[in-house]
Amino acid sequence: MCHRVTVRANRYEPPKGHAMIRDLAAVAVGGALGTGLRFSLDLAFATNDDLFPVSTLIANIIGSFVLALVVATLWGLSPTWVRAGLGAGLLGSFTTFSALAVAVVNLIGVDQWMLAVIYVAATMVLGLAAAAFGLWLGSRRSLRSGGDDAELDSDTVQAEMLTE
Repeated sequence: MCHRVTVRANRYEPPKGHAMIRDLAAVAVGGALGTGLRFSLDLAFATNDDLFPVSTLIANIIGSFVLALVVATLWGLSPTWVRAGLGAGLLGSFTTFSALAVAVVNLIGVDQWMLAVIYVAATMVLGLAAAAFGLWLGSRRSLRSGGDDAELDSDTVQAEMLTE
């Protein structure tokens, strides 16, 4: 069965003056929190360069899910500073493509080619699945709470997902 999930978000307009400072502060605070969370995962799931980078995989899957859930439930209703703090700040610092790239290069550097391929594939498949699940779950929660996004002056983002 194929479900279409529609997420409505306000059209982005760059902040000016005090709003820009507020948005930058939200990104800085969110970034500090996300970095702390990420470092905690790295401590909890420490690995050597020749082992599977579990903490980075977990961070990217959780971050994909949470960002999609937030987009589906709060994005269109939230002010720009909240979206900046949660998106670019908290979740942007929690999940990083650079960490994925370094982990892959490290695995290749110690002749763990197959593990590197498995890691990239797992990150892509599980990250996309987590994002699709977050969008689906968020849209269901939004519908149950009686949220009516039809009044928003917005662009529409659509994602299709296959479910059983």
